Amino acid sequence: MTNEIRQKQSKALSWIVSLLNQHQISFLICGGLAAIGYGSNRKLNDIDLFVTSNHFNKVVSLGDEYISKPAQRYCEATEGWDLEYVQFVKHDIKIEIGNPAGAKIFDSSRHVWTPLKLDFSRVKYKTILGIEIPLMDQRALIDYKKKLRRPVDLQDIEVMAQPSLHM
Repeated sequence: MTNEIRQKQSKALSWIVSLLNQHQISFLICGGLAAIGYGSNRKLNDIDLFVTSNHFNKVVSLGDEYISKPAQRYCEATEGWDLEYVQFVKHDIKIEIGNPAGAKIFDSSRHVWTPLKLDFSRVKYKTILGIEIPLMDQRALIDYKKKLRRPVDLQDIEVMAQPSLHM
C-alpha cells in the first residue's frame, strides 16, 4: 500500500471515529479493517462499521455531505449482505456504516440467509492507522467470515484462526 493511500485511510478513519465519539455513538469496526487488526495483512478496500440501530439515522444526517450511496436496505447477493447501510466517501476512501437491525448475511455452506448478530459490548480496542478503534469480537468475525466464504474471507480466516495470534 502506498503511503498516500494509508494517509487517506487514516484521515477517513479519524474523521468517522471523531464524529461518532463526539456524538457518543457506539460503534464497532468489522470487515477488512477488523481482520487487519487481528493479523491479516491484506489490502484494505474500505472501512466497514456498524452503529447501534437507534443512532443510525443520526449518523446518516451527520455525514450527509459525504454520502455516495444513500441510506437504504441493500441486498448484495454476490457479497453476501442484506442490510440497511449508508456509504460515505471521505478523503477518497469509502466508509460503509451498517444498521444492525434486521441485518443478514448469506451462509454459503448452507445456502441460506442468516441473521447477523452483533454484540456491541464484546469488542477489542486496537490502534490501527494510528487510531484506537473498537473491533468486532474476533470469534464473531471469524464466524461470519466462515459463513460468507468469499476469497478475501478465507484469506482473513487463515491468519485470524491461528491460535497464538492477536487474541
